[in-house]
Amino acid sequence: MSDVRIGLVGAGRIAQAAHLPALARAEGATLVAVCDASAALAAGVAARYGVPAYTSAEEMLARGDLDAVLVAVPDRLHLPVSAEALRAGKHVLVEKPLAGTPADAEELARLAADSGLVLQVGAMKRHDPGVAHAAEAIRTSIGRVTSASIWYRVMGALRPPIEATLFPALVVDQEVRRAEAAYKADRERYLLTTHGAHVLDGLRYLLGQPTDVTARMAAVGEDYTWHVLAGLRDGGLAHVEITAYVHAEYSEGADVYGERGHVRLRTHFPFTLLASDVEVHDEDAGRSTRPVFGDSNAYERQIEAFARSVRDGLPPNPDAADGLAAVRLIQAVAESVSRGGARVTT
Repeated sequence: MSDVRIGLVGAGRIAQAAHLPALARAEGATLVAVCDASAALAAGVAARYGVPAYTSAEEMLARGDLDAVLVAVPDRLHLPVSAEALRAGKHVLVEKPLAGTPADAEELARLAADSGLVLQVGAMKRHDPGVAHAAEAIRTSIGRVTSASIWYRVMGALRPPIEATLFPALVVDQEVRRAEAAYKADRERYLLTTHGAHVLDGLRYLLGQPTDVTARMAAVGEDYTWHVLAGLRDGGLAHVEITAYVHAEYSEGADVYGERGHVRLRTHFPFTLLASDVEVHDEDAGRSTRPVFGDSNAYERQIEAFARSVRDGLPPNPDAADGLAAVRLIQAVAESVSRGGARVTT
């Protein structure tokens, strides 16, 4: 069957560093247009990929050869841009989180359901084969979970030089950067939303929807950390840490202990494009297994999964309901923090 023809809306850092290189390699999908409100970003990025540039999403959406849209604009714009695409009859792959607020996420989830179109949320770590293997092992191999630890610690000073090593040369509009910096000035809200979207979706993907959360936040200078205790549906507990930033190497992973075994997951800095390392211990068999994965680019794999959903009618992973649940969990953590660590039912 023919490729799914995708237009990009939002040609900033994450699009240039991850989505566009992945789309250029993905099977079953083709980039046909780039749109950004910044003429410099639209023209510069589109020229690199040999496709038309637009500064108006409405004009790009009017193209007859466009099947779907990849939305990589700031969180606060996810609802209006994705809604416009859905109303134009286009399938949508929207960066995480689904939207910037629970109200916006609820509206977007409703629009997606009413449209009958595919809406997939860009929680790309679900498409990391190591993470997917861990999730399956937790569901099928180790029994009910008693205890789990999940952590995500983003490096501080090391991050810029490592990203400079891994990223392609970026087209930059300094005016856009200055404007976006103003929106990120509320660091507590920004950091919890942007990083919590991955971590809390990961909690749900690995362990299911928690029954409740209690959370505390601390800040030392410009460094913030959230520690969350989540109740699990089978009676166990999970501890979740989100820290931005640590003055050390990147650190992300999970240890999950069940009635019959243990899953150990260690995730690399995402732009390395390596699969997570995973080890599954089966207590009854007295054996631990550690798979090795070759096809490991989670950004590419999520685009290929999106294309299959559009082309073959497969359910998107994650879908709008998952995206809404993750946004609500972010809000629950923020509420618990604001109430001094009170228990919030989820």
